[in-house]
Amino acid sequence: MKYRALLVLVVGLIFGLVGPPAQAVAYPQWQAWTSYPTGTRVTYNSADFESRQSHTSQPGWEPPNVPALWKSVQGDPQPTVPGQPGAASVSATNSSLALSWGASSGTVTGYRVYEGATLKSTVTGTSATISGLGTCESHTYTIKAYNSVGESAGRDASGTTTGCVGIPGQPGAASVSATNSSLALSWGASSGTVTGYRVYEGATLKSTVTGTSATISGLGTCESHTYTIKAYNSVGESAGRDASGTTTGCTGGGPLPKHFLTGYWHNFVNPATELRLSAVPNEYDLVAIAFAEATSTPGQVTFTLDPGLASALGGYTDAQFRADVQALHQRGKKIILSVGGELGRVQVTNSAAATQFANSVWGIMQSYGFDGVDIDLENGLNATYMGQALRELRAKAGSNLIITMAPQTIDMQSTGMEYFKLALNIKDILTVVHMQYYNSGSMLGCDQAQAYSQGTVNFMTALACIQLQNGLRADQVALGLPAGPGAAGGGVVSPTLVNQALDCLSKRTNCGSFVPPQAWPDIRGAMTWSINWDASHNWNFSKTVKPHLQGMP
Repeated sequence: MKYRALLVLVVGLIFGLVGPPAQAVAYPQWQAWTSYPTGTRVTYNSADFESRQSHTSQPGWEPPNVPALWKSVQGDPQPTVPGQPGAASVSATNSSLALSWGASSGTVTGYRVYEGATLKSTVTGTSATISGLGTCESHTYTIKAYNSVGESAGRDASGTTTGCVGIPGQPGAASVSATNSSLALSWGASSGTVTGYRVYEGATLKSTVTGTSATISGLGTCESHTYTIKAYNSVGESAGRDASGTTTGCTGGGPLPKHFLTGYWHNFVNPATELRLSAVPNEYDLVAIAFAEATSTPGQVTFTLDPGLASALGGYTDAQFRADVQALHQRGKKIILSVGGELGRVQVTNSAAATQFANSVWGIMQSYGFDGVDIDLENGLNATYMGQALRELRAKAGSNLIITMAPQTIDMQSTGMEYFKLALNIKDILTVVHMQYYNSGSMLGCDQAQAYSQGTVNFMTALACIQLQNGLRADQVALGLPAGPGAAGGGVVSPTLVNQALDCLSKRTNCGSFVPPQAWPDIRGAMTWSINWDASHNWNFSKTVKPHLQGMP
């Protein structure tokens, strides 16, 4: 018995420590004539039920008797608030925002849409439209699911009604055409809402238009101007688009001398000295800007000041470059645009491409005030269509157009070569051929007796003789040489050898073993690659060759 008493005592102690078993959750008793929303729980005859749909109870509709209205939840946990609504999206008109979201988990009676603490809408589905808004208004709403227990965590949804007006986009690419007293500008339309366009020169407003063109009149001849075009509306002005041009009527500083020195100016950065155009010394009579570049349109070329060069020169601007062109003109110099170079890929292989070439070169000449064009296509050309292009350009530019060529030695070995054919085809409008007497293997001379090695007087004179004996006038032939070490991979000579070669061709003196069959006193002069490399060598080439040219017959 004492063991039984001890067991009772232990059980009693455990019961006292743990306490009585938890009572089931008590719900209100079901009653007739009572409104029960969906999800409401009640007790009837000691059993728990949950309302399947909102209704008002009546006698005889006791929960066990009406399964369409009630379901048994005997032993189910007490309901909780719904889960957070799913991801939201917003679509807009100019006066409304339409919200939609993912359904919440759990028991959901409906959804409430708030803006701050203000209830804006109550719906049973997963979308709502907030109307009566103004145009270009931004709103953030919070969506919460709710049931008889309470509200879920909120889901934010933000949107802006349509009808906003921002500043216009930047005007599109601009072009300029010129007369001797005006510059006509045209440009691509800006995106967005545009009231019109304003054309500035510096901070001065020059024109206001509603279309995409404007003409600035009352200018002087041969004046360079840079304008900035901005679209505007009630909000403000767009980013500017620059357009530069030079009025016609430039004299170009008079005709070229009988014997003259040509040099190429780098519009790029390489190991040679970078130079502003204004730094070209007076020894140079003709400056070739290297280079124009091909576009995706066959035959078409374009030119812009190289950003790398502009940066290397401490911020050399397009406007400064244009001013330097005019400054060289005032010093009596000529400036031409060189097309091609080692990496040049300009292709003129049909009539359409020829017209594109002529039109684009002429446009650049007008814009910058250049005096002509240099053909330096080291990757081949078509004599027929390039000839067509140059004649079309001549028709536009007139008799003062300068046309030069810079073929490689192989291109002028015989009149059957395309470069030589081009030179002869345009002989009546050709200014000069500066063949490159460098970066070459050994070549035959006009005597056809032997192959002469580059870097010698014989090489220069014997190869020049081919051109002189096969159709070109003496005033159309000049010698092209590197300005010094680094300028070429081979064929670098002392400038004094260039002078000797000029004497040999013009007077048959100072020759090497090759002596030309006659003297050509009108031999035109010399070219060097390049002005920049000449600067790198303390101007040795120009200071040596130019005085010699001035003393020639």
